[in-house]
Amino acid sequence: MVDYATYLGSAKGYSANTLKAYAADIRDLCENMKIEPDQDVEALELELLRDWLWRVSESGASKATIARKSASVRSFTAWLHKSGNLKIDPGLRLRSPKANRSLPKVVSRESLDQLFGWLQSKATTDNPNGLRDLAVVELLYATGARVSELVSLNLGDIDYSRNIVRLMGKGAKERMVPFGQPARDALDDWIRIGRNQVATDSVGAALFLNSRGQRIGVRQVYSLVAGLLQETSTGVAGPHALRHSAATHLLDGGADLRAVQELLGHASLGTTQIYTHVSIERLRDGYKNAHPRA
Repeated sequence: MVDYATYLGSAKGYSANTLKAYAADIRDLCENMKIEPDQDVEALELELLRDWLWRVSESGASKATIARKSASVRSFTAWLHKSGNLKIDPGLRLRSPKANRSLPKVVSRESLDQLFGWLQSKATTDNPNGLRDLAVVELLYATGARVSELVSLNLGDIDYSRNIVRLMGKGAKERMVPFGQPARDALDDWIRIGRNQVATDSVGAALFLNSRGQRIGVRQVYSLVAGLLQETSTGVAGPHALRHSAATHLLDGGADLRAVQELLGHASLGTTQIYTHVSIERLRDGYKNAHPRA
């Protein structure tokens, strides 16, 4: 298991959260089927894997959970086969139900105006946290960045001459994403005024800091955005709603689908295409509300 985790982290470039989830799924498989992952690998036959997924299903797990667990074990058996520990990879024939794909939640422009208005009222020179929060939300919406990508940013990742930020996405894939003037102004104020008020000598080059002068964490950003959206008509939603909104609003405005794919860092165009469905749903709703013969 240690070698497998090392492989996922180095060769595949998976995030810490993905590594943790995959390891938990493999442990669940081994504990349920009473096998040792480092000793009984030959027991990992197709019927055993199918039996395990059936048990997971019977326990009430969602299709999304079953699909993830299936992906985890397929990755594990593929690695065992590649490393010579299994003669045949049983995971190649393992199928799992497709997860129900619901349309992503999108924040309306009116709600965004309300959100940014509140943030701007708090972004004063004597409130470094307010300056930071405005810059964080502006950059999330402007770039469609994942929260994990945003919190890992350093000062050197911002190209002010071209208004471009360098993001490190899944699988350690780097991409360059533009941002607009509102985000640029918020970043300027944070770096020039707010960051200097909380930075410590040991903080290094981290772009966004918490009130103790340390690199801001994912949970703090999640809490910030979720709390803001809760006060708007959007309701319960996390920071990913800003990513969904950036993509949907770009497509609504006529942006090319492949350009949005590049901006979001999606490996597959099919992942990006869900936002076209969101735009169609919004168009249909607008049609029903506005057309006299809808």
